[in-house]
Amino acid sequence: MDDSLKLKKATYHLYTFMISKMVSTFGAQVYTFAISFYILQLTGSATSFATNLICNILPRTILSPFAGAITDRYSKKKIVILSQIATTLTIIILLGITLTSGLSLITIYITTAILSLTSMFSGIAFTSSITSLIDQNRIQKAMSLNQMAISFAAIGSPAVGGILYGTVSIPVFLLIYIGASIIAVILESTMNFKLFATEKQPVEGEQKESMWQSMKAGISYLKLQRVIMIMIWIGLLVNFLFGAFEVGYSYILIEKLKMESQHFGLTQGAFSLGMLVMSIYFSMRKEVRFPLLVSKRGIIGLGLILASITVPLLIPMSYFVQVGFYMLIMLAFGGMIIVVNTPLQVMLQKTIADEYKGRVFSILETMSMALMPLGMVLYGFLYDILPAHWVLIVSAAMLIIVILSMARPTVVKKAHPEWEGKGFSFVKSKVKSVSS
Repeated sequence: MDDSLKLKKATYHLYTFMISKMVSTFGAQVYTFAISFYILQLTGSATSFATNLICNILPRTILSPFAGAITDRYSKKKIVILSQIATTLTIIILLGITLTSGLSLITIYITTAILSLTSMFSGIAFTSSITSLIDQNRIQKAMSLNQMAISFAAIGSPAVGGILYGTVSIPVFLLIYIGASIIAVILESTMNFKLFATEKQPVEGEQKESMWQSMKAGISYLKLQRVIMIMIWIGLLVNFLFGAFEVGYSYILIEKLKMESQHFGLTQGAFSLGMLVMSIYFSMRKEVRFPLLVSKRGIIGLGLILASITVPLLIPMSYFVQVGFYMLIMLAFGGMIIVVNTPLQVMLQKTIADEYKGRVFSILETMSMALMPLGMVLYGFLYDILPAHWVLIVSAAMLIIVILSMARPTVVKKAHPEWEGKGFSFVKSKVKSVSS
């Protein structure tokens, strides 16, 4: 295939990938919205809500290294499509159980665990295929469009979920998810996952390494990547502390402040809008020069936003002022997530060899989430016994301390030797601050 045809196909991939991600994410988030409300209204317990989050995190943490090795050994396209088909079948089975015997917490937990695994396989296969699907000059655009798709879906899904919840039954939410998943399968089947592939082809007669050898090779490769190892340790601790938000936000708004479903959906939509706006910005601008530095600043911003979630718990506000306040908070939160993630994702895509991408991304996912189940249990327990504002404030302070310590200037200098180390320079324009 000549270069012009490849570029046309890559452009097709850009937008097909975006639409597929948007459709599947929309279905998943409408389902998640309904299930989260169902659990909290059924039990009123942060612990029950945290248990469902654990069922999402724990399977991914345990099996992610195997998923990475499998992704590097077999067809990524087949893994993506089979994972999406498995998702569709799981929801169809859940729909059947709901209609015949009713929805129970145990059924929800099992479904969440299965969907976590199918999502993990699909996500790792897709992430490790970006440089095979898209030309090098548009990697940042691809990552930004991917985030835009997620944001579009996440803006619409809470709004749809908030409007539908209480007026239609859970089976309607499941049907939406099934339809979205089927569309995603059809779109993904049209993509060429080897368009720009550069993996080393196996030599004829060469013995194929075992699964265990493949995983060990991935770990050995990762040990040589000093910057990635720094990111792993930061992700490990930051994601643990983010349990304060994962458990606390929904618990505070739904259980403590008694926010109605449609208004809670608006705050979630604001989060997605913030992600969308920042993703559009990154899709149009040139590649970030110092990714680790930008992410460090973004995590500090996330810590400050996390602490500000407590304001309505400390200062009396009218109901609609609370809704407006949380919409602004989540708008900023969503934008800051993109500032943290996008530069690092582009750097990883361009620095990791294609033949190791599945294993490295799976190890990254495993390590970054390794403490999250413990965090979910701990924060579910803390929110049930301690004032919510103290849990959030202390966690936010610890988050800022962790990033200032682990991404100190000497560490940033190792990651980016060309960085002049001039500090934050907040007095300069925001655009310049982000671009540095």
